Amino acid sequence: MENNPDTEKASNYNDLEKMTTVDILNNINSEDKTVPESVEKQIPAIEKLVKEITEKLKLGGRLFYIGAGTSGRLGVLDASECPPTFGVTDQMVIGLIAGGDTALRNAVENAEDDTEQAWKDLQRYKISKKDVLVGIAASGTTPYVIGGIKEARKNGITTGCVTCSSESPLAEASEYPIEVITGPEFVTGSTRMKAGTAQKLILNMITTSVMIKLGRVKGNKMVDMQLSNQKLVSRGTRMIVEELGIEVKEAEQLLQKYGSVRAAVEAFRSA
Repeated sequence: MENNPDTEKASNYNDLEKMTTVDILNNINSEDKTVPESVEKQIPAIEKLVKEITEKLKLGGRLFYIGAGTSGRLGVLDASECPPTFGVTDQMVIGLIAGGDTALRNAVENAEDDTEQAWKDLQRYKISKKDVLVGIAASGTTPYVIGGIKEARKNGITTGCVTCSSESPLAEASEYPIEVITGPEFVTGSTRMKAGTAQKLILNMITTSVMIKLGRVKGNKMVDMQLSNQKLVSRGTRMIVEELGIEVKEAEQLLQKYGSVRAAVEAFRSA
């Protein structure tokens, strides 16, 4: 299995270059439609990992993602979106990619093949038993990720993974594996497609559900979001108007004064 992960199986389609544009698009779309169903089958596994992460973060722990290539980029993306969305520190969810930040834009040769580098990268953040480490690898065979997960477990750190191959070395190494089997890609081995989509959906589910459980969402609103642009200021103002039934101008003033929807609403109600 290690030499032939599910994600490397030959495409169900052939002679792609002979297809019309609309056929290419329809066939990609047909494959993409299968992804949410594959994710749905893994909800029990996702739930177990989410509960572990939530408990650790409640006690001051952190969530780390490690990955290479597309998987690494998706982890960094998810981590980077938590502070503006939920108003948490950028040290609560941390994404690391094999090859460092350079690898976000460019392939770094052999970066994913080093079994020891992930643990070295994690050591810079003083990862400990209070934290959770989630490895992301479509094939489930990436040495960088597997090495990091194995070393973390040796050190008593809670581990999970998101992979798109069955019975992979990564899943075997992880305490809380999520194995979402997306099958062959439209372009053989191009895991930026279905596998990447599945990983993105799962990472969305993990951090969103954890942040809801941590109280970072009220009703259905991002009450702690960072007000980093005018669109978000306007959104925050609307939230306050809807919550308190006050005029827009007063809502704007409250938001500017207190810096977040939550703080503004609490200050108004306690006045």
